[in-house]
Amino acid sequence: MLDEQAPPTARPAPAGDRLLSIDALRGADMLMIVGVDRLVRAWAEWSGSPRSAQLASQFEHVEWEGFRFYDLIFPLFLFLVGAVLPFSLGKASERGRGAAYRRVGRRVVLLFALGLLCNGVLRFDWDNLRVAGVLQRIAVCYGIAAVIVMNAPWRSQAAITAAILLGYWALLAGVAPPGGSAGDYSREGNLAGWIDRHYLPGKILEPYYGFGDNEGLLSTIPAVATVLLGALAGSWLRSGRGPWEKAAGLAAAGAAALLAGGVWGQWFPIIKNLWTSSFVLVAGGWSLLLLSAFYAVIDVLRWRRWAFPLAVVGANAITIYVVPRFLDFDTFADFFLGGLYLLSDRWVAGDFSPVAAAAGALLAKWLFLYYLYKRRLFLRV
Repeated sequence: MLDEQAPPTARPAPAGDRLLSIDALRGADMLMIVGVDRLVRAWAEWSGSPRSAQLASQFEHVEWEGFRFYDLIFPLFLFLVGAVLPFSLGKASERGRGAAYRRVGRRVVLLFALGLLCNGVLRFDWDNLRVAGVLQRIAVCYGIAAVIVMNAPWRSQAAITAAILLGYWALLAGVAPPGGSAGDYSREGNLAGWIDRHYLPGKILEPYYGFGDNEGLLSTIPAVATVLLGALAGSWLRSGRGPWEKAAGLAAAGAAALLAGGVWGQWFPIIKNLWTSSFVLVAGGWSLLLLSAFYAVIDVLRWRRWAFPLAVVGANAITIYVVPRFLDFDTFADFFLGGLYLLSDRWVAGDFSPVAAAAGALLAKWLFLYYLYKRRLFLRV
């Protein structure tokens, strides 16, 4: 539901409050999928230069094995879901554990229901309904990770994270699907895909790799580890250590995770669709490095004005993920800026209007979020 709450501020955060750097990083993450990706691809097509084409390729998911910038968007969001857990659950626990559990349970149910709504559940076309999805995975991973964080100290959380990653590797490497072979990480023969085809409710659609769902059953288990990595980072930021020690610790952990994930990837390939353990570490490494940089710049050096446009998006991240499914920002932007799109083709060599249209739609989305931000309206689930 939409509710009123205080927006992120530029003041130093007390120990129990969320950090502006986290909201800004979440906003930067969401911008990548609500318009920056389209803008970069349109610019690359207009310019036709090899360098811009290379940049645009980073805004496409890798076909199967490997890692590109665009593959970081969802794990970074899950990581940040975990990063705020030590802050939000600390506040909720002050009202009692029962209240905290009810809060977590309510969020899980509402997020999962919102995900089904985005998948078209109200069409009542059960034969073609995809039950899995981004919001559904966030709901499940958030719920499991929240229960772990509420009941286990950070050392136990780290041990559980390691056990999940090692256990998932052992499962995929050592258990053969019926008619297949153990350690088959191909899109056709992997164990996670076989389980999805036989046990995942709903329709498995071709865009989600076809032989399984990239937000399927088995691959959700290591995605919990992604959230727990974020929770460990959040606990580190909430500790009593010095600001620069916190930033350096995040950076060191990120570098170590990147190295470990790259090495592990020689035996357990880096595959986003399967959310392999090596993928968790590589994505977690980049997430830690980005959080370290944002925290150092925004919350330690206090260079905050530049982060305001990002914080506006980060404060309503779920809103801007859901709303474009029923509100056409392209039509809205074209109504006010369509004439400029046509003029841009005269002012700039080549067909520049797709670039202008991408920029216009992105601006329309940001202005919508800014309106909500100024009214202190945020989608809280």
